[in-house]
Amino acid sequence: MTQVSARLASLSPSATLAMSQKSSELKAQGVDVINLSVGEPDFNTPEPIKEAAKKAIDENYSRYSPVAGYPALRNAIVAKLKNENGLEYTANQISCANGAKQSVCNTIMVLVNPGDEVIIPAPFWVSYPEMVKLAEGTPVIVAAGIEQDFKITPAQLEAAITPKTKALILCSPSNPTGSVYSAEELAGLAEVLKKHPEIIVIADEIYEHINYIGKHNSIAQIDGMKDRTVIVNGVSKAYAMTGWRIGFIAGPEWIVKAVNKLQGQYTSGPCSVSQKAAEAAYTGSQAPVEEMRQAFERRRNLIVGLAKEVPGFEVNQPEGAFYLFPKCSYYFGKTDGTRTIENADDLAMYLLEVAHVACVGGTSFGAPECIRMSYATSDENIVEAIKRIKEALPTLNKKIKISLSPRLTRGRKRASLINQIYMTGFNAIPRQAREQDSFDTPSPKNRKGDVFKKHLLFYFKLP
Repeated sequence: MTQVSARLASLSPSATLAMSQKSSELKAQGVDVINLSVGEPDFNTPEPIKEAAKKAIDENYSRYSPVAGYPALRNAIVAKLKNENGLEYTANQISCANGAKQSVCNTIMVLVNPGDEVIIPAPFWVSYPEMVKLAEGTPVIVAAGIEQDFKITPAQLEAAITPKTKALILCSPSNPTGSVYSAEELAGLAEVLKKHPEIIVIADEIYEHINYIGKHNSIAQIDGMKDRTVIVNGVSKAYAMTGWRIGFIAGPEWIVKAVNKLQGQYTSGPCSVSQKAAEAAYTGSQAPVEEMRQAFERRRNLIVGLAKEVPGFEVNQPEGAFYLFPKCSYYFGKTDGTRTIENADDLAMYLLEVAHVACVGGTSFGAPECIRMSYATSDENIVEAIKRIKEALPTLNKKIKISLSPRLTRGRKRASLINQIYMTGFNAIPRQAREQDSFDTPSPKNRKGDVFKKHLLFYFKLP
């Protein structure tokens, strides 16, 4: 009998990739699916960057590069950090990898020991907790709802810190919410962190250039924070280069050396041709970056306006990235007669199957009350997608029919009616809530119990 390692078995599959796969399968069957699940720009890589890659091939950049990346690329990143962010680094403080995803994972793997805690604000990118678990660390989730624009407060951060805390992962602009921490908000978090100098900040800034509030702010820019911050960035989002797989870290040299040691043992340096393309991206004209940013901002305004018209959706205004993260718990417990929506994952699947619009449920993002919608697609697709969603959702307002056999006695009719009412209520309680409190069916015994009563009161707002 074959069996995978416990390390792998503990990991959850990527929800974003899974939904994208389901969308592709339906498309292959001829279904007209509008895909709002994918987290990548829909633009092509700018021509000068592609030309640089072609030149690199002609110049035989086809051999192993240094593990940390070519010096020319690392120097280009140093210049970018100085010119755009006002941060001074040397090439020895830069390590390039196969995308920002590997850069985040590399950093976690070299910092986290078994039992160490890593604070992860929720909603979070789906891979953060899984990477921490891979390093045998413990993800500590700090929830921030839509009422606070999905951003944690200094008080929340302080409350989450323990003697075991090793790192904080901070993503701004955020995937999945599009939220952006202001300079003042970052300063507030930094004041807490300064009390705990042992904590390293992993600042995922891959969406840096896709923001709608002006200049990007990094926590590394705050006095006292640069030497304990690892900036993660890359070319995927800003330059529409997701498939080129070039990311980097900028941080303290001792961390960079450790990352190079790790990377040298399992992937070596990233693709040589992609590195030359990334170098051209950083050293060439930045006009395409701004053109794409403006397009995303226009689409942001479009989808926010349309989504606010969807009954039952609670929508905030994202300030960066290309995601909308509406709260949709209004539909929990509702049915179309054949299925009951228990959480956002159920709603996302319903929208895929009924409206033929692919979104991602928020459970894997640490927000089971929300869905993620990517607006990295055309204006036409955005308009049509929201139209389909608005048409599909009213079906979930159907009333549940309760039927009684005419053969039943008055007493048995009453008992049957009570049973159906309770079962209807029970089925509307989200599965996670039921599992959390360890009860399976509303038997006469637990119908009277505090647990079942608690959930009925909460989910149906009964007096």
